[in-house]
Amino acid sequence: MDLNFEVVSNKYSNIKEVLRSEFKISSRLFLKLRRANQIYLNGNVSNGNEDIFLGDIIQVNLSFEEENINIIAINLDLDIIYEDKYLLIVNKPANMPVHPSMLHFEDTLSNAVKFYFDTINLHRKIRIVTRLDKDTSGLVVLAKNEYIQEMLTSQMKDNVFKKEYIGILEGDIEPKIGIINAPIARRSGSIIERCINENGQTSITHYSVIKSFDNMSLVHFVLETGRTHQIRVHSKYIGHPIVRRYFIWYYIFPYFKASFTLL
Repeated sequence: MDLNFEVVSNKYSNIKEVLRSEFKISSRLFLKLRRANQIYLNGNVSNGNEDIFLGDIIQVNLSFEEENINIIAINLDLDIIYEDKYLLIVNKPANMPVHPSMLHFEDTLSNAVKFYFDTINLHRKIRIVTRLDKDTSGLVVLAKNEYIQEMLTSQMKDNVFKKEYIGILEGDIEPKIGIINAPIARRSGSIIERCINENGQTSITHYSVIKSFDNMSLVHFVLETGRTHQIRVHSKYIGHPIVRRYFIWYYIFPYFKASFTLL
């Protein structure tokens, strides 16, 4: 993947200004590209600080190889929903962690993706843009380079990139449509657990009941904020804890939508 820019006006004085303004490249990524000699001016390697003139061609190569030796490649089932040269979107099953840890070193989604990257000869880091709890099934989006990762992260902050969930909750929920606005904080003495706390971060969940059955409710969630375990904590807070949760789809850019069917 390359980024290309032709200088047709005197709007910018150097390459760095172009990369920051036209392509929103962060200072961190700029330095990484410069160290890797992946910035070019008129076909020649550039340090990114040269002055530019009318007719100059600036090019950035984002397809250079990266080491990823911290992830072990393991041949696990990988349900690929969508893939192009920028993205990989996979359907993560329940009971699979996203990242390796002390307790899960060779049975994670990252291990499976590393194996897949090796089979297609793609030497890149595993860049997971979105994360799901181990027990949650649904779509996980991975960026195939750091630039795409930065763009998607920026879109999430601007609410261009949207996430929606479906969960099965205990009980018959009333009202059928509502907003849960309750601050969430880390539970005292725990690294993982979260709870409602008046001193916590603002947390807002929109919900609507799709169907009620057998003293349970199938509920559609849209998160206005993205706190750790937000749906789980908010559902328990309103007296209807989660029985099971699914991440159903992402909306990425104005032109792409991936869906996951709840069976």
